[in-house]
Amino acid sequence: MPKMNAIGWFDIYTDDLARAVTFYETVLGCTLETIGDPTGEMQMRAFPTEMTQYGAGGAISHSPHARPGAGGTVVYFNCENCATEQARVNEAGGQVLRPKFSIGEFGFVSLCQDTEGNVFGLSSLS
Repeated sequence: MPKMNAIGWFDIYTDDLARAVTFYETVLGCTLETIGDPTGEMQMRAFPTEMTQYGAGGAISHSPHARPGAGGTVVYFNCENCATEQARVNEAGGQVLRPKFSIGEFGFVSLCQDTEGNVFGLSSLS
Protein backbone atom coordinates (compact mmCIF):
# COMPACT_ATOMS: atom_id res chain seq x y z
CA MET A 1 0.00 0.00 0.00
CA PRO A 2 1.46 3.43 -0.92
CA LYS A 3 2.14 5.98 1.80
CA MET A 4 -0.43 8.72 2.25
CA ASN A 5 -0.05 12.24 3.60
CA ALA A 6 -1.41 12.55 7.14
CA ILE A 7 -3.96 15.23 6.25
CA GLY A 8 -6.56 14.75 3.53
CA TRP A 9 -8.88 17.67 4.36
CA PHE A 10 -9.37 20.35 7.00
CA ASP A 11 -12.26 22.43 8.31
CA ILE A 12 -11.78 25.80 10.01
CA TYR A 13 -14.88 26.38 12.10
CA THR A 14 -16.63 29.72 12.31
CA ASP A 15 -19.53 31.39 14.05
CA ASP A 16 -19.92 33.94 11.23
CA LEU A 17 -19.30 32.31 7.84
CA ALA A 18 -19.43 35.52 5.77
CA ARG A 19 -16.98 37.30 8.09
CA ALA A 20 -14.52 34.38 8.04
CA VAL A 21 -14.75 34.00 4.25
CA THR A 22 -14.03 37.71 3.77
CA PHE A 23 -11.07 37.46 6.15
CA TYR A 24 -9.39 34.51 4.39
CA GLU A 25 -10.13 35.81 0.89
CA THR A 26 -8.51 39.13 1.85
CA VAL A 27 -5.45 37.65 3.57
CA LEU A 28 -4.75 34.86 1.07
CA GLY A 29 -5.83 36.75 -2.05
CA CYS A 30 -8.11 33.97 -3.28
CA THR A 31 -11.80 33.22 -3.76
CA LEU A 32 -13.50 30.55 -1.64
CA GLU A 33 -16.07 28.40 -3.43
CA THR A 34 -19.44 27.35 -2.03
CA ILE A 35 -19.58 23.58 -1.63
CA GLY A 36 -22.38 21.35 -0.47
CA ASP A 37 -22.50 19.27 2.67
CA PRO A 38 -24.08 15.84 2.08
CA THR A 39 -25.51 15.87 5.62
CA GLY A 40 -27.18 19.24 5.13
CA GLU A 41 -25.91 20.31 8.57
CA MET A 42 -23.02 22.59 7.59
CA GLN A 43 -22.45 25.62 5.39
CA MET A 44 -19.05 25.44 3.72
CA ARG A 45 -16.76 27.55 1.52
CA ALA A 46 -13.74 25.70 0.13
CA PHE A 47 -10.25 27.04 -0.39
CA PRO A 48 -8.91 26.61 -3.95
CA THR A 49 -8.17 22.91 -4.12
CA GLU A 50 -6.89 20.41 -6.65
CA MET A 51 -7.48 17.06 -4.97
CA THR A 52 -5.06 15.21 -7.27
CA GLN A 53 -2.13 17.44 -6.23
CA TYR A 54 0.21 17.29 -3.23
CA GLY A 55 -1.21 18.75 -0.03
CA ALA A 56 -4.65 18.94 1.52
CA GLY A 57 -7.81 20.79 0.63
CA GLY A 58 -10.07 22.40 3.17
CA ALA A 59 -12.94 24.73 3.94
CA ILE A 60 -14.33 27.39 6.24
CA SER A 61 -17.27 25.63 7.90
CA HIS A 62 -20.24 26.62 10.06
CA SER A 63 -21.57 23.62 11.99
CA PRO A 64 -23.77 22.99 15.00
CA HIS A 65 -21.27 20.28 16.03
CA ALA A 66 -18.02 22.28 16.29
CA ARG A 67 -16.84 25.68 17.48
CA PRO A 68 -13.94 27.96 16.55
CA GLY A 69 -11.18 28.83 18.97
CA ALA A 70 -7.51 28.92 19.80
CA GLY A 71 -5.52 26.16 21.41
CA GLY A 72 -6.29 23.28 19.08
CA THR A 73 -4.96 22.31 15.69
CA VAL A 74 -3.01 24.91 13.69
CA VAL A 75 -3.40 24.88 9.90
CA TYR A 76 -0.48 26.35 7.92
CA PHE A 77 -1.19 27.94 4.54
CA ASN A 78 1.58 27.76 1.92
CA CYS A 79 2.73 31.14 0.59
CA GLU A 80 5.47 32.45 -1.70
CA ASN A 81 6.58 34.81 1.10
CA CYS A 82 4.49 34.67 4.27
CA ALA A 83 5.26 38.33 5.02
CA THR A 84 2.97 39.30 2.12
CA GLU A 85 -0.10 37.57 3.55
CA GLN A 86 0.89 38.52 7.11
CA ALA A 87 0.71 42.19 6.08
CA ARG A 88 -3.01 41.72 5.23
CA VAL A 89 -4.07 40.09 8.51
CA ASN A 90 -4.71 43.15 10.70
CA GLU A 91 -6.52 45.12 7.98
CA ALA A 92 -8.77 42.08 7.41
CA GLY A 93 -9.79 42.06 11.10
CA GLY A 94 -7.36 39.46 12.43
CA GLN A 95 -4.22 39.68 14.53
CA VAL A 96 -0.59 38.74 13.92
CA LEU A 97 0.45 36.74 16.99
CA ARG A 98 4.05 36.06 15.97
CA PRO A 99 5.47 37.87 12.93
CA LYS A 100 7.47 35.98 10.30
CA PHE A 101 10.29 33.97 11.87
CA SER A 102 12.75 31.35 10.68
CA ILE A 103 12.18 27.65 11.19
CA GLY A 104 15.65 26.83 9.92
CA GLU A 105 15.99 24.67 6.82
CA PHE A 106 12.18 24.46 6.55
CA GLY A 107 11.75 28.17 5.78
CA PHE A 108 9.62 30.72 7.63
CA VAL A 109 6.25 30.96 9.33
CA SER A 110 3.94 33.61 10.77
CA LEU A 111 1.35 32.79 13.44
CA CYS A 112 -1.93 34.67 13.23
CA GLN A 113 -5.47 34.69 14.60
CA ASP A 114 -8.53 35.02 12.37
CA THR A 115 -11.78 36.90 13.03
CA GLU A 116 -13.24 33.81 14.74
CA GLY A 117 -10.42 33.30 17.26
CA ASN A 118 -8.78 30.44 15.33
CA VAL A 119 -4.98 30.41 15.26
CA PHE A 120 -3.47 29.66 11.85
CA GLY A 121 -0.03 29.79 10.29
CA LEU A 122 1.43 31.16 7.08
CA SER A 123 4.39 29.18 5.74
CA SER A 124 6.97 29.94 3.05
CA LEU A 125 10.45 28.90 1.98
CA SER A 126 11.63 32.50 1.76
